Amino acid sequence: MVGPNRRFRAADTAQQLVGGFLLAGPFVVTEEVWVLAGSMNGLQGVVTALVVFAIGYGALYAADDRDPDCERELAGVPLRFLSLMGVSFGSVTILALLFNAPETFLSEPSALATALTTAKAVAVASVFSVVGAATADSVF
Repeated sequence: MVGPNRRFRAADTAQQLVGGFLLAGPFVVTEEVWVLAGSMNGLQGVVTALVVFAIGYGALYAADDRDPDCERELAGVPLRFLSLMGVSFGSVTILALLFNAPETFLSEPSALATALTTAKAVAVASVFSVVGAATADSVF
């Protein structure tokens, strides 16, 4: 059971942000990630995003002593998990746009192709961001 000191708080999101941004940065500015994303098909992009969800859930609830059934929820999903996913994908997206990575690394002919490749690159980098975010949440 989750004790009062293990309940999800705003401070937990702050910890997730530190870990998520810390591990997202190096992958957002690595050209190989963008080349890889450009060569992935849509199914590979979706499966990569699902891997992020699986890693996040496993890190929060299988590798730690938390019980997702004892946490506050939104639409049946634990708030801590929702926060983790928002931080993991959000930190990568923010850094990619802030650093102008799509324009720097992609020479796609259309806005749609650029958007799809950017989404796949975000999924790839989020694999690493979720590890940092979940670790920071669990350790501190």
